[in-house]
This record gives sequence, C-alpha cells and structure tokens, in this order.
Amino acid sequence: MRIYRMTATFGKLEHATLELEPGLNIITAPNEWGKSTWCAFLVAMLYGFDTRSKSTKTALADKTHYQPWSGAPMEGRIDLNWNGRDITIERRTHRRVPLGEFKAYETESGLPVTELTAANCGQMLLGVEQTVFRRAGFIRHADLPLTQDEALRRRLNALVTTGDDSGAAERLAEDLKTLRNRCRYNRTGLLPQAEARREELEGKIGELDTLEEQMKKLRRNLEDIKLWLKQLYNHQQSLAYREMEQIIARVAQAKTAREEAEQELARLEAVCAQLPSRDAVDSKVRELRSFLEMRSGLEREYREAPREPIIPQMPEPFSGMTAEAAWEMARADAKTYTEITKTKAPGILLLVGVLGLLAAAGLWYLQATIYAGGAAACGLLAFVWGLWEKIRIKKQVKGLLAKYGDPNWKHWVAPIGKFEKEQAAYRTALKEYREIQSDLEVRMMVLRKKRESLGTDQDPDEAMEQWQAALENWNACLQARQQAAQTKRHHEALNAMVKPVEKPTMEDHLTQSEQETTQLLADCAEEQQRLQNRLGQYQGRMEILGDREELSRQLEQVRERIRKLEETYAALVLAQDTLAAAKAELQRRYAPRITKRAQQLLSDMTGGRYRRLTMQEDFSLQAGTEAEDTLRDALWRSDGTMDQLYLALRLAVAEELTPKAPLVLDDVLVRFDDTRMQAAVNLLRKMSADKQIICFTCQTREAECQ
Repeated sequence: MRIYRMTATFGKLEHATLELEPGLNIITAPNEWGKSTWCAFLVAMLYGFDTRSKSTKTALADKTHYQPWSGAPMEGRIDLNWNGRDITIERRTHRRVPLGEFKAYETESGLPVTELTAANCGQMLLGVEQTVFRRAGFIRHADLPLTQDEALRRRLNALVTTGDDSGAAERLAEDLKTLRNRCRYNRTGLLPQAEARREELEGKIGELDTLEEQMKKLRRNLEDIKLWLKQLYNHQQSLAYREMEQIIARVAQAKTAREEAEQELARLEAVCAQLPSRDAVDSKVRELRSFLEMRSGLEREYREAPREPIIPQMPEPFSGMTAEAAWEMARADAKTYTEITKTKAPGILLLVGVLGLLAAAGLWYLQATIYAGGAAACGLLAFVWGLWEKIRIKKQVKGLLAKYGDPNWKHWVAPIGKFEKEQAAYRTALKEYREIQSDLEVRMMVLRKKRESLGTDQDPDEAMEQWQAALENWNACLQARQQAAQTKRHHEALNAMVKPVEKPTMEDHLTQSEQETTQLLADCAEEQQRLQNRLGQYQGRMEILGDREELSRQLEQVRERIRKLEETYAALVLAQDTLAAAKAELQRRYAPRITKRAQQLLSDMTGGRYRRLTMQEDFSLQAGTEAEDTLRDALWRSDGTMDQLYLALRLAVAEELTPKAPLVLDDVLVRFDDTRMQAAVNLLRKMSADKQIICFTCQTREAECQ
C-alpha cells in the first residue's frame, strides 16, 4: 500500500493536507507542528476509534484528545494505492460518534470498494491487526522498546515456525486446547460435568438408602406412639369413669343438702308468718336503735360534762373584802409602812433627850440647879417620847409584817391580782358550764319526747331485744331461702354433669393426672403428626429422587462415559504435548530469523561496531561489540545505542510482519549522532525501495543527509 495524500480536521489540524511521495518521505517540522497528530490521524483513519475507552485523571481517550480545536466535526480523507487500485477512504463524525461514518471508493470512478468496511479497513489494507501495526509498522521514539502483545506474538510465532502467517499451527493448538477444555476445564468441561453427574447419582442412591433406613425408624417410632396413645386413651377413660362415680356420689350429697335446706326454710317461714312484716320490723329496730344511741350518747355527755366551778376566795389578809377594798387597804398599808420605815423622829427625840440629860448634869455640876432641873425635865421628856415613838413604830411594822408575811411591801398586792384572774376564769367557766347544762337539758327534753313517740310503755332495752330477735328471724329466713336456692342450683348442676361413661376395657396402670394425661395426649398426637409428616416428606423426596434401579442404570452409563472421556482427554493431552514439542523444535528458528536481520541492520547503523545481537522471547535485547567477550542487556548501553538496538529490531519485525504497509517513524533518530544518523538514513532509503516510509522529525539534519 502507498499513500498519496492525507487531509484532516483532527486535533489542531484544520483542513490540513499532507502530500506524500513513494519511497522515503522525510518531513521536518518544529515541535507542536502536528507530527504526532498526523501519526494518530493515520491510525484512526485505518482502524477507527475505540469508543469504549474513557478518559482518566492521567490520560485522555483518543476520541477526546483529538477533538478539533476549532469545534468543527472530526473528519478526514486518505488517497492511496492498494493492490494497483487508487482508492479513497473517508471518515467523518456521525451524530456523536467521532469518525463514525466510513466510506471507501475508487478515486476516479467513485465506485464503492465493498470489501473495505469501517471495521476491517486497516486489517485489509495493511494485512495486520491494529496492535500489530502499532508495534511493527508505526514507530515513535517513546515506543522504541518492543513490548509483547498477543496478536504480535501470534503473528511472529506463526511466521517463524511455519514459514507463513496463515496460523494453521496456532489454530491446531487452539483446537486441541478447546477440545481439552471441553473435556476438562474447571466445572464446565464434559468430564467435570459427567463426574458431577456421577456424584449426583451416587448421592441420590446414597440418599435413598439413608431415607429408607430413616423411614424404618420412623415407622417403629409411629408404632410406639400408637401403643402409648392407646394406653393414654384408656387411662383418660378410667379417669373419666372414676370422676363420674365421684360426681354421682356428690349428686346424692347435694340432694340431701337441698332437702335439709328446704326443710329449714319451711320452718323459718312458719315462724316469720307470726311476725310483723320485715319492713316494719326493720323500721322499728332502726327507730329503737336511734333512740338507744341518742340516750347512750346523752348519758355519756352527762358523765363527761364539766362540774360547776368553785367560787374563788380572797386570800388573807383580805378575806371577806372586795378587790377594790383590798387594793385600797394594801396601798394604805404600803404607804404607812414606807413612811414609818423612813422616819427619823424617834432617833432625833432620843438624841435630844440624851443631850438634855447631859446638859442637866452639866448644869447640876455647875450648881445651876434651877436650870439643871428644867434641862433634865426637858431631856427626860424628849428621851421618853423618842423611846415611845420607836417602840410604837416597831410594833406597827411588826403588825404589818405579821399581816402580810413579806418584808417587801411590793409583793403585798400579788394575791389581789391572782384573785382577780381566778375570779375572771371562774366567770368564764361558770358561763360555759351553764351553756352546756342548758344544751343537755334541751336534748334531754327531746329524748323524752322521742321516748314518748315510741308508743310503748315497755322498757326500750327489752323492746330492742324483742324486735332484734324478730329481725334475726327474718334474716335467718332470707339466708335460708338463699341457701335453699344455692343447694338447688348445685344439685341441678351436678345432676346435669351426670353422663353415661363406659367402663374401661383395659386394666389401667398409669398414675398421671387428667391434666397431665391431656397434655401427654396432645404431645403424642403432635409427635404422631410430625412423624407422619416426616414420613410423607421422605416419601416425597424418594419420589423426587427417582427409581433406584433407574438411577443405578444411569450411574453405570455415566461411569462408562467418564471412562471414554478420560481416554479421550489422555489422547488430547498427548497430542498437545506432541504439538508443543514440535512447536518448541520449530521455534528454535524464531530468534535466528528475526535476530539475524536485526543484527545486520544494527551493524549497518553502527558502522560495524555491533555485530552480535540476541533477542529473548519477550523481545528484550542483548548486544556486544567485537571487543567484548559477553553480551550485555540494552540497559547497559548509552541512550543513543539503545535507540539503535531497538530501531534495528523494530525494522526487522516490520519487514516480516508488515511488508505491504507503510513504515511510519516519529522522531526515532533524535538521539543518533551524525554518523549513525547518516547510516540510518541511508538504510531507510535502501528499505524505501520496497515500501513507503514516512519519517517525521523536528531536526533538519535528516533531510540534509545525502
């Protein structure tokens, strides 16, 4: 295939056109010109977009990454030559699907190329899947190291082992693997299914055996339950029979009690027939009870009523005096006592008398007898008068003290105040006494009137006893009537309970009570039902499991099928092992074929420095110069040499896998020195004689190489 031109509205490209020539095309452009965009456009036009891919935080999906910057719909066109035919392919956005509409037609006539579709366009034009083209015919600097891919591995393996890429050996291996997996793969193969069926049948037969044994045990348990139920029913009948005998005896007792109660009622009714009516008796008893309660209460109040207060007496020395007179006398005596105890007249008179007598003695001594006698007489008179006054006052004080008994005249009036308080209390008590007595006399008059209203001369206590006896007779009659009715109901109820009960036919040895027997019967019935249900479940399960003979026949068939499948599986394993051995033998040519071409290309690019190169199955490289004894991994080499190693490998793989497809290179020579770059460009020119090569670069030196 050879490309004439590409026209794109794709990413930053807006109706841009790229013209291409046969052979080597070196396109020099600065960074951000759109070189990588043209590369992505070519892949998208050939293979379309993966519409299921989604953008992540670290990477954009291609359908989002290459949306036209102008906002126009994404579209493109490629004019090319394929198998001698000039063809145009177009893709444009359909609805919301980028490049979702596809057209392929002959450039001159416009006739559609029906064998090309949106799904198979790249596969048909280039002869390889998209992943193979990306790793073999589409080389970017960032992707120089060749990584494994299942489609690429399958193509290379088929090519180097069989000499072509038809994939017959791979298909045979896949068919053997499919058949082997069909025989045994996890639980979905025929063998696991047959083994599962065998286990299922063996499980069913084993379950049938278990169910039969369990059903035998259940039937034995049912027989035991039935025997126990029979004994319990007989015991229940025995209890009912004995209970009915007891009821009949109680009926006879109730009948006797009823007759006795009816006789007592007849006797009391005869007694009450001679008495006033019950209402009259009850009214009379209430009337008498009210009178007696009133009388008893009045008598109690008479006994508890206060006595007439005692008149207070004026204490000595005021006995017989009124309070006013006592107050007057006490004040006068206090005044007198105060005056006589404070007077100094007796002392003065005595002093004057003594002085007079002394004066008379002095005059007598002076022989003034005339004056001495007068002085003596005056002194004696004054002394006698003073002595008499002193005796009189002392006698008067003694009389007052004897009268009041207290030398402190302020205490003489205390009895008068006490008397006045006692007299006030007396007046209050006397008033209360007279009021209570007056109320009691009024109530006594009312009681006498009530006594007269009784209408009988009989003593109330005796009358109360007689009427109370009549009331007791009436009450006894009422109680006897109730007792007779109760005994009647009791007799009738017991008589209604009498039912014919058959005598038990079996001897009863059980001792359980009726309640315990009822509970045991319920438990046994429940257990019997449970066992019957369990039997039904087991029987239903056995019916679901199927007939034992049929299951045994199916089990033998399954075992025979497993034997045949195991033989088939062993044959398939042997075939796979044989094919793998043959494949391993053929794959020994895998490394020499690709490695030889890559080694030649590397030697040309490095001027013969690197003549030894090996490649592992994972496409990792080891290389060495003529001067080195051992090969080293590519990581041991410089960055430029590593690029040259992997470019040589990529070019060798491209020659093998994409001989019809253009070779697209994007900045793959950026780390080559001038010498090796010249050698690489010369090599590409040589290779471009057989295929179209498109080399994008940001440097001008590739185009300047001659």
